[in-house]
Amino acid sequence: GMKRGKKAEEAAAEGENDTASAPSKKAKAAKEPEGPILYDDPPDKTTSKDGRNANMKITSWNVDGLRAWVKKKGLDWVREEDPDILCLQETKCAEKALPAEITSMPEYPHKYWAASGDKEGYSGVAMLCKTEPIKVTYGIGKEEHDKEGRVITAEFPSFYLVTAYVPNASRGLVRLDYRKTWDVDFRAYLSELDMQKPLVLCGDLNVAHQEIDLKNPKGNKKNAGFTPEEREGFSQLLAAGFVDSFRELYPEQTNAYTFWTYMMNARSKNVGWRLDYFVLSSSLLPGLCDSKIRNKAMGSDHCPITLHIAV
Repeated sequence: GMKRGKKAEEAAAEGENDTASAPSKKAKAAKEPEGPILYDDPPDKTTSKDGRNANMKITSWNVDGLRAWVKKKGLDWVREEDPDILCLQETKCAEKALPAEITSMPEYPHKYWAASGDKEGYSGVAMLCKTEPIKVTYGIGKEEHDKEGRVITAEFPSFYLVTAYVPNASRGLVRLDYRKTWDVDFRAYLSELDMQKPLVLCGDLNVAHQEIDLKNPKGNKKNAGFTPEEREGFSQLLAAGFVDSFRELYPEQTNAYTFWTYMMNARSKNVGWRLDYFVLSSSLLPGLCDSKIRNKAMGSDHCPITLHIAV
């Protein structure tokens, strides 16, 4: 029936369409584990290394089009997760076109939107807060970067929260040079903030940092998101005094991804990339409780991530 046909088709896509004439291939296939290796997000830890209880829960999600995501019941998941702050990327929606379901959400009385100036339905980020920030700013103070609606910064009493949708180097790496400029300028912006107050950076940073951060590192060295230049950009950010919270807590964890292409059943096979991060100022590390990958939440080609922290 249908099911078997699909299995055979998937096997062919994986290059394991064994025929009797390829015994060596058959032997190799036999060793492979049954089914995809999924990442099971462990139970949330809400106590920090220094024994404090988490008092801030932040969720970040690249929704790949806010209107479609709302229709796919993304907000039901948000209400269940119930973070103190919700950051969204790739909203692809002008402020006047935002659905009432989200603009009228009583749980988050303080809502901030940044949309692309030139191209409507492109890029865009949002931040929804239960408590009002001291101050909110948009962009990173450089005109060449600030017309695409990629960054919102909120100041809170003890830290800054920055949410970002980092420019994709794009197919054929046509924007890699621009991305390298962005990485330098964005790092300078974050370092300057960090001199005033420690910060949490969250969002789609459009890079898998190390080979452990994507399923197929060998085949992607020349593709957007895993070029040496982009990886080096992220390394330099960490060298400037920041920490990748997930990797800090789970240094050896494989198969933990936040993005899967819609093509080739990538998500059900867990052929993915970790592109979404909570990056912290080193000084916030003692208060880090947990960094979660909510990979069962559907509604986008990315899944949400959640940070528990004592600040």
